Amino acid sequence: MKRAIIIVLTAAALAGCKTVGPNYQRSPVTIPDQFYGANGTPSAASLADAPWFDVFGDPALRALIDEALRNGYDARIAAARVEEARARFGIVNADRYPTVGYEINPTRQRVGGKGTTILIAGAGISWEADLWGRIRRLNEAGRASYLASEEGRRAALLALTSEVATAYFDLRELDAELDIARRSTKAFQETYDLFDRQLKGGTASGLETSRAEALLANESSNIPLLEQQIVAQENRINFLLGRVPGPIARGASLSDLPAPAAVPAGLPSALLLRRPDLRAAEQQLIAANANIGVAEAAFYPTLTLTGLLGGQSNDLANIVGHGIAWSIGADLLGPIFNAGRLRNQQRVAVAQFEQARLQYEQDVTNALGEVSTSIVAMDRLAAAEHDRERALRANQEAVRLVNLRYASGLSAYFEVLDAMEQLDTAENNVARTRRDRLVELVQFYRALGGGWQAEPAK
Repeated sequence: MKRAIIIVLTAAALAGCKTVGPNYQRSPVTIPDQFYGANGTPSAASLADAPWFDVFGDPALRALIDEALRNGYDARIAAARVEEARARFGIVNADRYPTVGYEINPTRQRVGGKGTTILIAGAGISWEADLWGRIRRLNEAGRASYLASEEGRRAALLALTSEVATAYFDLRELDAELDIARRSTKAFQETYDLFDRQLKGGTASGLETSRAEALLANESSNIPLLEQQIVAQENRINFLLGRVPGPIARGASLSDLPAPAAVPAGLPSALLLRRPDLRAAEQQLIAANANIGVAEAAFYPTLTLTGLLGGQSNDLANIVGHGIAWSIGADLLGPIFNAGRLRNQQRVAVAQFEQARLQYEQDVTNALGEVSTSIVAMDRLAAAEHDRERALRANQEAVRLVNLRYASGLSAYFEVLDAMEQLDTAENNVARTRRDRLVELVQFYRALGGGWQAEPAK
């Protein structure tokens, strides 16, 4: 017994003596002091620190995002992946502890014409002493993979939030175009009716009446097409929410939605902490680094301790009374020749680490580019919307003046129709640019890793 205890204590002491393989160090990546395209002095303040429900002020949009985060298929699939990764980590973590089992072996034998039943029962224990850190590296890799799946879930929720917001702004833009088409159709109808009355009265030509009718038919044809696109967009949002097809509640109109003001981007280095996809990529890099240690540990022997405690009897009630048998032992197994298998396994692990490192650097570089693109886009779209609103006001005044001149006989019919066409185009341009600015705000928020501290509503 004393020798057995000495074996166990010695193995336990050796189990923590060494961990082979490299310890993880963050891959050095080039991070600029300021985002390309940003103006002014860089600041630590960032739009990404604000939860999404403070960024998107429309209550109807908030309700849709909340529902998507609770019931959307992407959110539920991401949660299930986290549960799978947590369970896999638990499987790996179990290797740190002894395995205890039992055995009951009833045997019926006949010797010399006499039958005898022998019952053997006992409990066995087995434990691998982690001499070289193989199990510790497996646990390190398993934990990193689990954390990567958790960051993947956050990335999926951020992507889902962005998709719902973008789809909602697309829907409101289609609503605005439909409203414009209906108002324009009404205006073209009134112009056509005027020309038609004048034609019947002999004061207008068939040419201007036909031109007015063509413009009326062209504009009115947009209404059913837009209605079809609206239903398709509603179904897209329903799918993101995990709903069956149905109407989508609206909030503020596109023109009433607040245009994004100047928003801070923060420091480029903060992306490594905020963006869930970058955090997930780093955890995958940590796992790949730990797997190198697992591969290197295979070159060294493994020590497994086993023990058995039990008894034997031909009577179940007296199995203990016949005496207790026990045993304890140790198995030391190590490689001698494997035709390069272990060496190539190590090369595989190193190559996988190199892939994960390059993937991490690629993701960081891509993230910097996405933020830079959004910064410039938001600034240029703001300037474009300002000019298009100016053009809209000018076209509205032109339509008012040309109608007065036509009524006074100072303008020809084609000037009226041309002014109305340009007004219709200007109104649609303003609606589309406002939509583009709102969607770019969504992309900017996503590129910064927005809402990284916020959790979905339960």
